Amino acid sequence: MPAQLIAIGQIRTPFLRLDQCPRNIQPDGPQCQLQLNPPYWDELRGLKPGQLILILYWLGAARPEVGHAKAQQVRWQRSESDSDPHGVFSLRTPIRPNPIGAAVVPIDRIDEGCITVIGLDCLDGTVLLDIKPAIYRETGSTA
Repeated sequence: MPAQLIAIGQIRTPFLRLDQCPRNIQPDGPQCQLQLNPPYWDELRGLKPGQLILILYWLGAARPEVGHAKAQQVRWQRSESDSDPHGVFSLRTPIRPNPIGAAVVPIDRIDEGCITVIGLDCLDGTVLLDIKPAIYRETGSTA
């Protein structure tokens, strides 16, 4: 069954080339904007500055091969075992079977149709797929 994704907007960052992108989210990085397409502006109701959100985005520009990702050498080492190649699911690499980026960041501010956050790790113009309130664990509460 083929999946279909709908772009809800785009992400504005200062990064125009892959070699400029940071390797991870930077809490002290530059301001970035989540610019929603007009039909989704009203869906920002209920979000507040300071709230943590989960952002899902499409890393299509970084995808050299369609549908395949191989084990990769890590660029950092915390221990001797890190010198071995790591599987794609243990890394934040954009080179993956489905190049979906995910970030949990606090909202800096909300303007009409636009959320400002800090320190994303994607190219300017990256397709924005979804925004959700960030939760780290379901509580089981029905309240």
